[in-house]
Amino acid sequence: MRARMALRVSGVVYEHREVSLKAKPAHLLAVSPKGTVPVLCLLNGEVLEESSAIMLWALQQNDPLHWLPSTPEAWAWADQGIALNDGAFKAHLDRYKYPQRFGLSDGVQHRAQGAELLMQWQQHLQSNQFLSGDRWGLLDACVAPFVRQFARTDRAWFDAQPWSHLAQWLNAFEASEDFAAVMHKHPVWVST
Repeated sequence: MRARMALRVSGVVYEHREVSLKAKPAHLLAVSPKGTVPVLCLLNGEVLEESSAIMLWALQQNDPLHWLPSTPEAWAWADQGIALNDGAFKAHLDRYKYPQRFGLSDGVQHRAQGAELLMQWQQHLQSNQFLSGDRWGLLDACVAPFVRQFARTDRAWFDAQPWSHLAQWLNAFEASEDFAAVMHKHPVWVST
């Protein structure tokens, strides 16, 4: 989702190929043997296999909404936040959402640990409109899809938590045009 959002916002022209991970096409495995998505194959032959790398590449081509941080301090904040999101928070999210995959009876402990990290975002959003500061940016786009997954795992529980600023930020993301555009379903690509 976040790679699609950055590609959309940048206006970079690309060919979208929706694949089924239950029946991975040979072409996907040829360009990316790990067989995960997203994957972006550049015209120069380079293959980007991480959503954050795709986002950075797209926004470096064109960043009309100024998602990229504009100062070294803003870059440091974004890098730290993305690392926290893609590391510790993602690990807790996966164990909360899919405890059986990790040999857990439930994900309650990981929900609590993930919630501690979400409270850090709540505290930041009490004095900032967005995680990136005064406008939506790279950090917001990187974090929002994962917070959405966390919220959707048990929305009633999520909505009952004392993080009103985080909830407003998430609701605005879910109501955005960019979110609606990238959530559009695509037919599965078939090699010809």
